[in-house]
Amino acid sequence: MSRPYIFSSESVGEGHPDKVCDTISDAVLDACLTLDKSSRVACETFVKSNTVVVGGEITIPKLKGAALDSVLNIGSIVREAIRGIGYTNDDDVFHADRVFISNLLTSQSPDIAQGVDSKKAKGKATDEQGAGDQGLMFGFACNETPELMPAPIMFAHRLGRELTAIRKAGKVKWLRPDAKSQVSVLYEGGKPVRVTNVVISTQHTEDVENEEIRRFLIANVIRKVIPKDFLNAATEFLINPTGRFVIGGPQGDSGLTGRKIIVDTYGGMGRHGGGAFSGKDPSKVDRSAAYMGRYVAKNVVAAGLADRCEVQFAYAIGHPQPVSIHIDTFGTNKVAEENIEKAVKSVFSFKPADIVSQLNLLRPIYSKTTNYGHFGKEDKEITWERTDKAAALKKAAK
Repeated sequence: MSRPYIFSSESVGEGHPDKVCDTISDAVLDACLTLDKSSRVACETFVKSNTVVVGGEITIPKLKGAALDSVLNIGSIVREAIRGIGYTNDDDVFHADRVFISNLLTSQSPDIAQGVDSKKAKGKATDEQGAGDQGLMFGFACNETPELMPAPIMFAHRLGRELTAIRKAGKVKWLRPDAKSQVSVLYEGGKPVRVTNVVISTQHTEDVENEEIRRFLIANVIRKVIPKDFLNAATEFLINPTGRFVIGGPQGDSGLTGRKIIVDTYGGMGRHGGGAFSGKDPSKVDRSAAYMGRYVAKNVVAAGLADRCEVQFAYAIGHPQPVSIHIDTFGTNKVAEENIEKAVKSVFSFKPADIVSQLNLLRPIYSKTTNYGHFGKEDKEITWERTDKAAALKKAAK
């Protein structure tokens, strides 16, 4: 039996500077996939004050060499993404209609393209689609919540999502887009039993007192979304603990695509290979293989083969097969881990092209993933959250 411990995870709102960048990058990706599902996209965004810089590499085969801006209005995509977040207030320095936009997008390197394309090339070992880069990816699942996700990160996401819903509904005029949440959970016997601490920091207008913010968030956000039996008199609430959060978003801090990878995944409870997701098309295994890892791990737990499961695999650029696959159930396995690993390899294919096919990833769905985690969402478009392989895994693991 493990000793009691406290584990904390954080989430951030759509108006956080890094999430602004993720939102813009995924909006560009979706626009490209809408034009041509074969688009190759690696779009990075930087924001600060009233400036947006969009850079990276985009190749849209249907253009046949025509200029990207002849079919894709990057400026319009950027402004609509910012408008959707809510930076439209008269006093916003970072305002959807007033930001300066610098477009530094170019086409994908042909040296990278030949490794990814499903055709022969000089020096390439096969004619299959290879991984878009080397790297290692992880997937994770556990039975702590209905979503088969760790409790701390799911609670933190729920807080952020509810806060945004209230703001966008116009119910509370003093709320502004930038926000962060953090939840600390006490574990006993390896199971989550109580929330010990909740932190929420939300941007607000000048004319509201901190005590009003505190009362409102505790009553209408925290107590609404955190299960009642997880809260008690000892639970500590820290609401805007600096006392003031008027200057926020890119006015207060710079933002960059891919800097919230732990928020995007498992809140630190599952490991991370280091590659970010947003702005990348599914030929990039940083994204697609991480989604596949979640799909596999979730189905292992859903099948009752383990209470917790972490999957790791690694790739070499241009090579179709993973160079390694590893399963870790942290001692919670109900059958031998060797049997689980064998079942996983028999039920799933980990070739990049097969991942794209199995999860139907060549669709403009990625703006749905950007905020409040890429995992643990209930949406039929998010195919890696299905548990449709649980029965096959259970049978294969016997």
